[in-house]
Amino acid sequence: MKSIKENPGQNISTEKSNSSAAMNLRGLLIDGLKDIYWAEKALTKAIPKMIKNATARNLADALEGHLEETKHQVTRLEEVFVSLDEKASARKCEAMEGLINEADHMMEETKLGAVRDAGIIAAAQKIEHYEIASYGTLATFAKTLGEHDAAAILAEIMEEEKESDEALTQLAKASINEQANDMDTDHEETDQDDLFEKDEDEEVDEEDEDEDADLDDYDTDEEDEDVDDYRKARRM
Repeated sequence: MKSIKENPGQNISTEKSNSSAAMNLRGLLIDGLKDIYWAEKALTKAIPKMIKNATARNLADALEGHLEETKHQVTRLEEVFVSLDEKASARKCEAMEGLINEADHMMEETKLGAVRDAGIIAAAQKIEHYEIASYGTLATFAKTLGEHDAAAILAEIMEEEKESDEALTQLAKASINEQANDMDTDHEETDQDDLFEKDEDEEVDEEDEDEDADLDDYDTDEEDEDVDDYRKARRM
């Protein structure tokens, strides 16, 4: 057989490209903007649900502040589209949809209170980290293309996401994680107390069974009378 030498500079993929697929760096930038535009719009609907489920006042306040910031970011992304002479349009972001679905599932599967608050922070920070990565990449693309206005806006939004992420970290460390941990500890202690009480009840039952078994060893009528007297005395 003839050996096939691969040319490092040659793309040997046989997959057909989508007719709307990005053909260059600008195409990647536009596609990424459409994704993050959809993501931010989706978050304006997802964050209110997190606020409703948050019990810590400082967490709810932080989420409310970020909701307003997110709405403003949607408007600023529209400015980016304008600066690139592109129509602002959204394309479903699969990654953000998955993160929002994960957050919803977490809230359904946790008890209302500190534990759910800790879960909300974790879910929100996953979202923030995705946004930080997305905006950082898009800002770099725009800068490389010489689109400085777009790059500046995208970089500013990235910094806002970093600040939001740090604020959530501080909330978690300051109180919420500890409160959630205390709830777990209280639950474990309650379970241990229940188990101890159960063990004591079982020990008492075993003692009663042993004593009844001993009493049943009497066979004569006289002994039976003694047994009856003994049992009556125990019940008094």
